Amino acid sequence: MTTFSELQLNPKVQKAITEAGYETPTPIQEGAIPPALEGRDVLGIAQTGTGKTASFTLPMITMLARGRARARMPRSLVLCPTRELAAQVAENFDVYAKHVKLSKALLIGGVSFKEQETAIDKGVDVLIATPGRLLDHFERGKLILNDVKVMVVDEADRMLDMGFIPDIERIFGLVPFTRQTLFFSATMAPEIERITNTFLSNPAKIEVARQSTTSDTIEQRLIEFKPTRRDMAAKQKRDMLRAAITAEGEACTNAIIFCNRKVDVDIVAKSLKKHGLNAEPIHGDLDQSHRMRTLDGFRDGSIRFLVASDVAARGLDIPNVSHVLNYDMPSHAEDYVHRIGRTGRAGRNGVAITLAVPADDKYLSAIENLIEQPIPRAEAPMEVKDNRGRSDDGKAEADKPRRGRRGRKSDEAQAEAEPVETTPSEPEEKRSRSRSGRGRGRENDRGGKIVGMGDHMPDFIALSFDERRGGPARDLTETAEDAVEPTPEAEAAPATTPATETAVVETVDAEMAEEAPKPKRRRTRKPKAEDTETEADPTPDPEPEPTAEEKPKRRRRKKVEAPAEDAAVDAPAEAEDAPAEKPKRKRAPRKKKADAEAPTEAAAEEPAETPSAES
Repeated sequence: MTTFSELQLNPKVQKAITEAGYETPTPIQEGAIPPALEGRDVLGIAQTGTGKTASFTLPMITMLARGRARARMPRSLVLCPTRELAAQVAENFDVYAKHVKLSKALLIGGVSFKEQETAIDKGVDVLIATPGRLLDHFERGKLILNDVKVMVVDEADRMLDMGFIPDIERIFGLVPFTRQTLFFSATMAPEIERITNTFLSNPAKIEVARQSTTSDTIEQRLIEFKPTRRDMAAKQKRDMLRAAITAEGEACTNAIIFCNRKVDVDIVAKSLKKHGLNAEPIHGDLDQSHRMRTLDGFRDGSIRFLVASDVAARGLDIPNVSHVLNYDMPSHAEDYVHRIGRTGRAGRNGVAITLAVPADDKYLSAIENLIEQPIPRAEAPMEVKDNRGRSDDGKAEADKPRRGRRGRKSDEAQAEAEPVETTPSEPEEKRSRSRSGRGRGRENDRGGKIVGMGDHMPDFIALSFDERRGGPARDLTETAEDAVEPTPEAEAAPATTPATETAVVETVDAEMAEEAPKPKRRRTRKPKAEDTETEADPTPDPEPEPTAEEKPKRRRRKKVEAPAEDAAVDAPAEAEDAPAEKPKRKRAPRKKKADAEAPTEAAAEEPAETPSAES
């Protein structure tokens, strides 16, 4: 059996490995470390949890122990598809290189550029980064990749996926052609392997196990169920997930629950919290500091269930994960291998449970073809029922009465519950007659149809038709009284005649007229003095003689509707009989101040001139 001491590693690296408790290398480490120390390109394929990170970290530290980095020019580069995986590689580097004076820098999104630029300016031996943030620093002129001697691509199949190929090609064009390249992954599709041949030069291919195989330490189960209704599928799936967790009991110490979409991650985590389970979500839309706190909480046991997207499916090394639950069947078959590889690591046992609905049949067949074995079926831990109490076989509970589409009881159940027959009152008969007109018209109170009106005609429109036909106007308030059942006193009262109905209607109209609001009072013009005198006494008063001081104003008299002869005869008699009345003082028209002063002065001067004229 080979030991780490036989792999010709740096003595300081060997000391760090011994302190970490490792004695025997894994098959992938035993096969990849020797050619990597020789400077050859390596393509390593192995199952998850077999120590692929140490397979490229240990030889890289040994080769970089000699030499020193310059500012902004890293000596090695490690590319990772996710921030979590890059942070995990940085932690492993700190463990294995604690006795070697090497510097490192971590370039990932969600962290301040200034801190990362400060680390790069000092010079780093190992640069661990995600493709996007690495290109951001390069475009800012803060990074030079001309001195890269070792380049590592972790999870190469995901990095060479269609979304990363342009970035990978650009990065490979920036590093020297004489570099050493190491590719490691748990799965490698044939089309991805053809792409790697363009970046690798005569690589040493180390394939410990057949590609895309699952570990024997993982117990796989598949729970198949059929939702009763499409709109209830998501709720029933969450119920099934909680039932599966409950069925495991104390054996489920912690678990990672994988969902395909970020929205489902938040919904499932919220549902588990609502039912008293300690769960937290993690996906790409969350802040990086929040994601790191969630991972740390899951590692130290303060968080029991980690609901995650495929961000946590690649490379995360959390040793004590007891269960992995696939809430959604992965759309890519390779992701299934990476997901369930989060449990059963380093020789431990683990359980992987997958929920499947009929729509996942094509994904299930692709996964079984990839791993070349069927996934064992397990019995559903609960019976799927909808909100009506019906199970997946369509049978309803006998205790609950059946209801119609709008929540009403069926005719049979309603007849059993209410066997008493009731006689409809007269207004109800009228309404039933009015509903009998289907499409062509609606019956009025006298039995005639109103053509052109449907079943849902308002009562105020029917009122207008009744008035046009000559019938009595209906009061709209009687529609509210129709629903009240008649009392015995009302039934004993004599029926009203048409004449009585007419009298009642007139009384109601009179009351409505009294209650009607009074019209708004308008401001009338104040009558003139001449009009008042004319109306009070039609007999003309003797006109006073005009004086020189004031000339009488000509005014228009109103015509008196009396015969001219009577007025001429009676006028002298009335003038003689009537006592001498004091003439009313007439109001002079208002004038301006300047005009009012002028006549006063003229009137004062006129008496002085009058005697001279007479003399």
